[in-house]
Amino acid sequence: MATGFQRIVVTGGVVDVDGDEMTRIIWQMIKEKLIFPFVEMRDHRYFDLGIQNRDATNDQVTVDCAHAILDCNVGIKCATITPDAARVREFNLKQMWLSPNGTIRNILGGTVFREPIICKNVPRLVTCWDRPICIGRHAFGDQYKAQDVRFTQPGTLEMVFTPDDGSAPMRRQVFRFPANATPGGVGLCMYNTDESIIGFAHSSFQYALQKGWPLYLSTKNTILKQYDGRFMDIFQDIFDRVYKPQFDAAGITYEHRLIDDMVAFAMKTNGGFVWACKNYDGDVQSDSVAQGFGSLGLMTSVLMCPDGRTVEAEAAHGTVTRHYRMHQRGEETSTNPVASIFAWSRGLLHRAKLDNNERLAQFCYALEKACIDCVEAGQMTKDLALCIKPLSALTRADWQTTTEYLNSVAARLEAALHASTL
Repeated sequence: MATGFQRIVVTGGVVDVDGDEMTRIIWQMIKEKLIFPFVEMRDHRYFDLGIQNRDATNDQVTVDCAHAILDCNVGIKCATITPDAARVREFNLKQMWLSPNGTIRNILGGTVFREPIICKNVPRLVTCWDRPICIGRHAFGDQYKAQDVRFTQPGTLEMVFTPDDGSAPMRRQVFRFPANATPGGVGLCMYNTDESIIGFAHSSFQYALQKGWPLYLSTKNTILKQYDGRFMDIFQDIFDRVYKPQFDAAGITYEHRLIDDMVAFAMKTNGGFVWACKNYDGDVQSDSVAQGFGSLGLMTSVLMCPDGRTVEAEAAHGTVTRHYRMHQRGEETSTNPVASIFAWSRGLLHRAKLDNNERLAQFCYALEKACIDCVEAGQMTKDLALCIKPLSALTRADWQTTTEYLNSVAARLEAALHASTL
C-alpha cells in the first residue's frame, strides 16, 4: 500500500482478464505496483485467459469472462495468445482455439477504438499530427467472416440468397470463368448484418460524444453501392434521428467520406477526430496511425458496446513472445508496458464515469500523466529509446528495463497523488 495514501474505494464491478507470456508477467507487476496500492476494488472479478486455462476449460472461461463484462460493464484485458498449429504443439492443446478477443467481441458486440498515446519526445513520422486520431474498427463480418474459394476449371461463379419464408431465391452471376490456357481463379463472398452495422453506428456516435471530437465514416460506396451504401445509409439515418442535436450541442460534426479521400484528408490534418472504419480498413488504418504517431507500442484499445455503458479496455499489441523467451532464460528484458497500463487507466476511468467516482477518475488521469512524464523525462523502455536514437548511438543509460520503468512510474505517481487533494 502506498505510504500515507487512503486507497480509492471502487464498489462497481471490474473484470480483470489475465493473459499470456511476457504481458502476463507485466500485468501482475502493473497491479502490484500501480493499481492495488492505490485502488481497493470491492467487486474484483479475475479470469485467467492464459492459453493453458482456456484449453483446460474448453474455452468456457472466455465465454464466462465475456458475460461477466456484460454484467459489470467494465473489463480490463491482458494480451493473449491466439493459437496456430505451432502453438497447439507447444502447449499440447486439445484443439486450435479461436481468438479470445474475437469470442469476447462476438458476445459483447460493439466497436474497437484505438487511439495513440502521444509523448512529445517520440518523433512522429507524420509531423502535422499533434492531436490523437482515434480509429473505430467495426470488428464484425466482412473479410474476416468471408468464404473464399479457388477454382481450377472453367465455370460460373454465382451468389445465392435463399429466404427462410420459402420464396424464390435471389441469384446473381458474379463471373463466368472462361476455358483458356489457364482456367479457373478465385472467388470471395462476404457479409454483414443490419444489426451489427446499427451497433457500430451507435458505438461510434457515443464514443465521439465522449471524446468531444468530430466523427468521420469512410466507405467505398461508389463501388460497393449496396454493401458500403448500407453502412452509409444506416449511419446517416441514426445520426439524423438520434444524435444530431447532441452533436450540435457539443459543437462537433459527423461526415461520410470515401476511404481514399479520407486517407488523404487524415494525412494533412493535425488530428483530433474519430474515424469509423469497416473491419479491414480499421485493421490497416489503426497500425498506420500508430506508426505515424511514432510507435506501435503507444496505442490504447477500447471496445465500446452500442449502449455506451459497457467497455473492455486492452493493450493493442501481442504477448511479446521474444521477450518472454529472454525472460525464461533469465536475461534482462525491456518490454514496453505503457499500453497495458493504459488498459487499466481507461477501464477504471470508465468505471469512474459510471459510478460518478471523481477520486478514481483523477487517479486514472494521474497514472497516465506519470507514464507520459517518465518517457518525456528520458525514462523509457528500449523500443521507445530506439524511436529517438539510432541503435548505433544508443547506450544502456538511454533506456530502462520493464521493472525499472514501472518503478519510475510508481514513484512519480505516488509523488503526484501525495501532492494532490486525492
